[in-house]
Amino acid sequence: MSAQVPGEIILTHDQIQGRVAEMAGEVSVDYAGRDPLIIGILKGAVFFTADLVREMSIPCEFDFMAVSSYGSATHSSGVVRITKDLDTAIEGRHVLVVEDVIDSGRTLRYLMRNLASREPASLEVCALLAKPAADRLDLRTRYVGFRLPDVFVVGYGLDVDERHRELPYIAKLGDATGA
Repeated sequence: MSAQVPGEIILTHDQIQGRVAEMAGEVSVDYAGRDPLIIGILKGAVFFTADLVREMSIPCEFDFMAVSSYGSATHSSGVVRITKDLDTAIEGRHVLVVEDVIDSGRTLRYLMRNLASREPASLEVCALLAKPAADRLDLRTRYVGFRLPDVFVVGYGLDVDERHRELPYIAKLGDATGA
């Protein structure tokens, strides 16, 4: 089996940073005076969360959760589990969940139900990437950076077997043979 490597660049660093700044502006306007709690979903959204919060012009708090449905495969297992829960109570808070990619949507649907049961004042989603498969679940996503086709991508926090997160761009996943 050949090694999986980054292939064609889909989004450059500059494209990502420009869109993150736009999204941060939208979030800042929408959450002005509401002291939002930003919840970054580990590990994939760590770079996006950090860049988004730094670009926001309003005060906020943030926390992280880790939710898993992949294991080491490039396709979702369908089994969702919380591997790191919040350190902050969200009851009565305005919560914005920051996700790297909405792929099948099953993980996000599970997560949103879980968080909604904790009775936040509001609960919204900000995703850097969304794929068409997620649309079939009719998930309400308030902010979406980019819509991508159903291809596996790496970079800017997204990985395959914990590799390629550090790339400053987003690329399709290829293999060492160029296939």
